[in-house]
Amino acid sequence: MKMQWTSVWGFVRRNLLTTLTILGVIVGIALGLGLRAIPEEGDSWSQRDVTYINYVGDLFLRTLKALILPLIVSSLIAAVGSLDLSLSKKIGGRAVLYYLATTVLAVILGIVLVVTIEPGSDRNSEEVASDAVQSRNVTTVDTLLDLVRNMFPPNLVQACTQQYQTVLKPPAANPAESDIYRWTITGVYADGMNILGLVVASIVFGVALGATKRENALVLQFFQQLSHIVMKVTGWVIWLSPVGVTFLIASKILEIEDLGDMFSKLGLYFAVVAGGILFHGFVVLSLLFFLFTRKNPLRFIANMGQALATAFGTSSSSASLPVTMQCLEEKNHIDPRVSRFVLPIGATINMDGTALYEAVAAIFIAQLRGLSLSFGNVLAISITATAASIGAAGIPQAGLVTLVMVLDTVGLPAEDVSLIIAVDWLLDRFRTLVNVLGDSFGAAIVYHYSKAELENTKNPEAGLTATTQIPPETDPELVFHTDTILSTGDDRIVDKNSRL
Repeated sequence: MKMQWTSVWGFVRRNLLTTLTILGVIVGIALGLGLRAIPEEGDSWSQRDVTYINYVGDLFLRTLKALILPLIVSSLIAAVGSLDLSLSKKIGGRAVLYYLATTVLAVILGIVLVVTIEPGSDRNSEEVASDAVQSRNVTTVDTLLDLVRNMFPPNLVQACTQQYQTVLKPPAANPAESDIYRWTITGVYADGMNILGLVVASIVFGVALGATKRENALVLQFFQQLSHIVMKVTGWVIWLSPVGVTFLIASKILEIEDLGDMFSKLGLYFAVVAGGILFHGFVVLSLLFFLFTRKNPLRFIANMGQALATAFGTSSSSASLPVTMQCLEEKNHIDPRVSRFVLPIGATINMDGTALYEAVAAIFIAQLRGLSLSFGNVLAISITATAASIGAAGIPQAGLVTLVMVLDTVGLPAEDVSLIIAVDWLLDRFRTLVNVLGDSFGAAIVYHYSKAELENTKNPEAGLTATTQIPPETDPELVFHTDTILSTGDDRIVDKNSRL
């Protein structure tokens, strides 16, 4: 009996944070529903009251977002710089191939579901509540060009806070021009971290550092140690996740005016999207993981519970990135050189849930409008949904913005996004959960196929050490520091007080 309690206590200690975070999600839902019942009939919580309830969750989200920049830059540079150039190409190629393949599978699954079930065929657009949604004038081509343009930011400091967006304005000579392709092309730098640009810049810097490893061993070690420090801070921050997730979810439930009315009008659409997303994540991706690695996907998913709960609570794959890295490395034992290289790329371009959602949403709106789609239209939607999901930033409800691009493909107005915005806040959480799960499965599969090559490559962290030589009978406070940097086949004494 004592042995059983010891085992139970050991399990609880190992999974305490995961259990508390999942409990935080449940408590947040219960708290939100309970608080909705407090006001009198016909009344609702004011925006200020909701802001107060969301305050703790907002602080947690801000703290996580503050870790994104140092985490992506340090982890990518350290991971890529630690690898041989040929191995970096192989790992990066495998990751991108996996991400594109699973995104296409998600789009196909979504199209099959929405065409088969037809959730919008028994309703018309007047039955579905339409909320105001802010949109900007932009074409599909401009959005794709912006995606590539942001990969090459002219100012890396600016890329930490802003990203480029094309803006179309009516020509001054003819303000009534209806053809948007004849409008004047301008551009603005909108608020929001240019994660894609930072990822590309960090990879290039890491490749250059790996190619000059012998000459720049100190620089490589700096980024490795910086990555360790950021992960340590992450370990402290994620203990706030049970409380932060609770208040984030509770406040979101309070913001909805009428839950019953919302689900009665969009219930079937919600069921198709949520069911498709969860089926893709927990069945399709799990089967792929098992086929490629021959390992139990259920155990892998259980070990990722903390990251998945955080993704559901924060609705941001980028904000969940620190937690995802920690779960992969500590619980699923993925080599940090792979996880810290693959995950930032995945958080930027791998959006399986978003791709499925955009394909289903576009066809659902077309069904509401009574628009008959040809095979060519459906194919165009699938290609655009794949491209749009890659361009979706890892921030809450970014998929709603890129959905405008997919609607443009079949000639539907951007304002139609308002038809489904009522349930998007909840679907966004399911999308993020599966996006994070897909990133994690991808890192594990890439690691499985790169394991032998990684073992043959000497870990640079083992070959890079810094020691301080202290002569006997010397006061440590007044010691003349000399760092010895040892690299494979290259022993050098670097005097800290000398000019290099």
